[in-house]
Amino acid sequence: MIRRLGPILALCLAATSAHAAETAVQQAKSAAAELKSAVVAMQAASSAKDRVSALTQTIQAYETGLSALRIGLRRVSFREAAVKTQIDAKRDRISRLLGVLSSIGRTPGPLLLLNPDGPLGTVRSGMMVSDVTPGLQAEAQALAASLKEIAALRAAQEEAAKTLTRGLKTVEAARLELSQAISTRRDLPHRFTESPAELATVAKSITSLGNFADLLSDRRMAEGDPTRPFTSAKGSLPWPVQGTILRHSGEADAAGIVRPGVVIATRPRALVTAPWAATIRYRGPLLDYGNVIILEPGDGYLMILAGLDTVYGNMGDVIPAGTPVGLMGGKDANPQEFMASATNGGGAGATETLYLELRQGAKPIDPEGWFAKMTRN
Repeated sequence: MIRRLGPILALCLAATSAHAAETAVQQAKSAAAELKSAVVAMQAASSAKDRVSALTQTIQAYETGLSALRIGLRRVSFREAAVKTQIDAKRDRISRLLGVLSSIGRTPGPLLLLNPDGPLGTVRSGMMVSDVTPGLQAEAQALAASLKEIAALRAAQEEAAKTLTRGLKTVEAARLELSQAISTRRDLPHRFTESPAELATVAKSITSLGNFADLLSDRRMAEGDPTRPFTSAKGSLPWPVQGTILRHSGEADAAGIVRPGVVIATRPRALVTAPWAATIRYRGPLLDYGNVIILEPGDGYLMILAGLDTVYGNMGDVIPAGTPVGLMGGKDANPQEFMASATNGGGAGATETLYLELRQGAKPIDPEGWFAKMTRN
């Protein structure tokens, strides 16, 4: 009875393996389809009436699809490794059993009857062989299912690589179109603010980001959105970029420096948007932060985004929530690099860092309590 459980167990393992394969492959295919839809939408966005809005939405959809694809490919990789381990564990045992059966098959019939235990032993041996044979058949079926699963997993990876290759070319063109669309738009309201040249001069003379924010607070402007106060958004603001928090407020970096803002790890060339309707108070290089954009969402608050490679907009522009304000630096990973990163489970995709700081007047406050829970990418 116990020996007969072998075939049943093998068939159950084969069924479980097939279900796991379907789940992993389907997730990868769904992610690739999501990415493909974003690519098609990006190609159509250039003809939209509001190109800035259309391109922003489709680039963000592409970034979301890219994250889903990374997760899907990682799952496929883990599943492939698990299947290979199962095959390696079974291969040696199956080889030994096949060897025994092969030797029995080559033995002349009369010799098989010469069992040391007599005719009864011969009958028992025959019963054992009849019990083992269905088990071997089940093992062979499970092995075939595993090999088929690996083929399906690799096919999903190849399809994802093709979609990614097409997407990378399209998203770079969309980013360029977005930059041009923003530079030529004339539909934004504008508030009087300090001269860009004057602020650039002041920025060169300050000693800290806090000093500059204090100076801007002293020259406070009108509210950003009189219909809804900024404070009403506490706890629900969307993050300005897709990524993962690398350092929380008050945590020291490798050099022991403690800052009041958060550091977000992002992918190269990630799009950065305004979480709330705001006035652009400053944009440009500042100290060692790289390119900085400072937004005033109203109620006496300032939002500081630092570490961008490219910044959009002009000082004094009043921008709606979700407006692109810049791009992160770095270079898009080519399909081979992306696939390798997704396969080995590493976080090599998040090579850039955005620094986010929130201030109320001269006082820095922990920004995390203002934003919705960040989903891991």
